[in-house]
Amino acid sequence: MRRACHVLCGAAVVLLTTGCEDFFDIEPQNEIILEQFWTEKSDVENIVAGCYSAMQADAVVRRMMVWGEFRSENVGIGMNIDKDADLEKVLKENLDAKNAYTAWESFYQVINRCNTVIKYAPGVAASDPAYTESELKANIAEMTALRSLCYFYLIRAFRDVPYSTDAYIDDDQAMALPATPFATVLDSLIQDLEGVRGDAVEYYPTTEPRYQTGRITKDAINAMLCEMYLWKQDYDKCIAYADMVMESKKKWAEENRTSLTSYSTSSSSQYERTGGYPLVNAYSNSYYGNAYNTLFTSDAYVNYYTPEIIFQLIYSDNPRGESMLANTAVNTLYGNARYLVGYAAPSEYVIDDISSTGSRTIFAERNKKMDARLYENCNLVLGSVNKYVYQTVIIDATSTTPKVGYGGLYAENENGSNWIIYRLSDIMLMKAEALVMKAQDGATTEVATANKPILDAAFQIVNWVNKRSLCETELVDTLLRSDYATKAQMETLVLQERQRELMFEGKRYFDLVRQARRNASTKDLSTAILRKVTTGGALIANKMSKMDAIYWPYNYEELKVNTNLKQNPAFSSGEDDSYQKNY
Repeated sequence: MRRACHVLCGAAVVLLTTGCEDFFDIEPQNEIILEQFWTEKSDVENIVAGCYSAMQADAVVRRMMVWGEFRSENVGIGMNIDKDADLEKVLKENLDAKNAYTAWESFYQVINRCNTVIKYAPGVAASDPAYTESELKANIAEMTALRSLCYFYLIRAFRDVPYSTDAYIDDDQAMALPATPFATVLDSLIQDLEGVRGDAVEYYPTTEPRYQTGRITKDAINAMLCEMYLWKQDYDKCIAYADMVMESKKKWAEENRTSLTSYSTSSSSQYERTGGYPLVNAYSNSYYGNAYNTLFTSDAYVNYYTPEIIFQLIYSDNPRGESMLANTAVNTLYGNARYLVGYAAPSEYVIDDISSTGSRTIFAERNKKMDARLYENCNLVLGSVNKYVYQTVIIDATSTTPKVGYGGLYAENENGSNWIIYRLSDIMLMKAEALVMKAQDGATTEVATANKPILDAAFQIVNWVNKRSLCETELVDTLLRSDYATKAQMETLVLQERQRELMFEGKRYFDLVRQARRNASTKDLSTAILRKVTTGGALIANKMSKMDAIYWPYNYEELKVNTNLKQNPAFSSGEDDSYQKNY
């Protein structure tokens, strides 16, 4: 794990000392000698805050974006890409082991901070009566979940990774660990989360509104377990944890409906539109775009008690004034007021697909003028990513052709949009995917009869998510159940709806990898990637025909210091500069 494991090494703890008045405030770092630390409750609180701030770091969020999305057909080259040659290689599917985005150090820094809290917090509870047993358990649940989330990102990107739950605080500790297999790590993460989920906080106090979505809750842990079981192909448990999240959110919304500005429970049509689940209204004050304006913007606009949001990283659009971090990863990669197009942009395939008046593969033809996400995801005029970049999107759908207004680009280095890791529509669509996977293969009448209730249930969930975004006050169906009669057709629908709903949120490439693992074939993943490729398609197709190639290579420098790591076979020794030299 290289230098990352030294973040809390030597006899010192690197800590972000944060004031209790605001958990997310960022103050200068200090080094605290271990013998003088871990003596009272505030010491634990400070390091816990430091773990969250480490998750907010530019290096972490960039990799959440790049690993989870940028190798997919959604993302292409934007402006000023010459400032990031490594990203250009990623976007051209021309990876090598010297690419900066193969570095995983920032994730292991978070992991080691979490391990350190888990190691030392029990001693504080034993010596400080103010630090209660329930607080200790809740903090350990938080740290176990953040650690698990980091490892989950790592195994989805690299497959097999060095895995340890020990706190590295001594230079004599062995850190050159071999890679642990994907399945072993995944099982360990699931076991850990199931062990602590009962100790996690369900609801933070209303006096701390940012905590409810910006810190780990029981819903956040259940969301992680839902996704992990989906990857494990244990579909019954995936569905069970999805139901826990969905029902928890519905219950909370019902109990707090009078204080929710973004969930119009007074509208029976909206309630029916989303099956009673608290997805944010697309429509508000005579315009559409309200869901975007509630979910993907800064502190000034987001209601932190919006029940659709499960867990997110909190940022500020006034970083100097509030002593908080801005979302510099989104600011650079997706764009800002100075550079309207970031280093990355919607691929030509996505732009053409949205703009087309003929056959499309992402948005169905009957959705053309009715789906708000057509306008929320991309700016077709600039060819830029909208999501997380604009503070407002207003869609006037009173005419045949909707009129769209974009307002309030964040200033350079002052993007305050919170990075959402889990929200309710994501979990609902995971349940839909798991339901489809429980259906039988085959085309006989008996199979069709057995599959019908399962596929009906999956379609209903997709339709709820889809209807939320319709620029239409009347309850209409833009998806028809008859178009998705088979298991294969319904699987395509679910993945298409995930692509529409979660575009540019760091999800699409991981969805394609999960599908490839499930099918033991890279065919669909390769086909998706080739949709955005303009040159070298045959070379990339050959490369991506190998399952090893859908993962990332280990970083070349990492291999030099950790001789127990063996390079991903798709990338030879790791010394090659590009795919072109590998073949």
